[in-house]
Amino acid sequence: MNPDMLRSAPVPSVRRMPLYLRFLKQLKSRGRQVVSCTHIAHELGLVNTQVRKDLAMTGIVGRPKVGYDVPALIAAIEGFLGWNNTSDAFIVGAGSLGRALMGYDGFREYGLNILAAFDIDPERVGRPVHGKEVFALERLPDLAERLHVRIGILTVPAKAAQDAANLLVLSGIRAIWNYAPIGLEVPESVIVENMNLSASLAVLSSRLAQTLRTEMGLKTETE
Repeated sequence: MNPDMLRSAPVPSVRRMPLYLRFLKQLKSRGRQVVSCTHIAHELGLVNTQVRKDLAMTGIVGRPKVGYDVPALIAAIEGFLGWNNTSDAFIVGAGSLGRALMGYDGFREYGLNILAAFDIDPERVGRPVHGKEVFALERLPDLAERLHVRIGILTVPAKAAQDAANLLVLSGIRAIWNYAPIGLEVPESVIVENMNLSASLAVLSSRLAQTLRTEMGLKTETE
């Protein structure tokens, strides 16, 4: 997949790709060989034309009145996302969140391999986490260059995030997965994906509140 094509793809479409991939792998595990856009849309609660347009971005072509070969579609989506080749990454910040991410084996399913973490706390440096080394932060530039690492994951406090991002950029990191609750200023050539936990919690809370209000209203009407 051409990185420029992925970068220019509509963000909502890209975000739906892992949803398709998870569903397709379930079908494959059950022995299903072909699937149609209509079936995918129905099972995932999406619009048929939306699914067809999304899958078309991967370059795969389905067979009329038959659909897509499931293994081939899985490979096409993984290729589109760049998940068919493992990408090495460093974590900056070996606190509770950083250590939890270091122990998450599921990343390998998505082509991400966390090599090591970096921290400024001498109590954390030198103590392996889930079999991965924690290095002093000043070693990051040298190791990133030697190991050709291009992905950095930020799990530091907000006040330290920009300085950490600056160091990642100077170390040749081209993509930053930012868990810090703050926006980052980076060159246009560096990709940043913000993991906004507070925004996600706000959506969850508001949806729960709406559900409870609806249920309360229905209960009142039936009394």
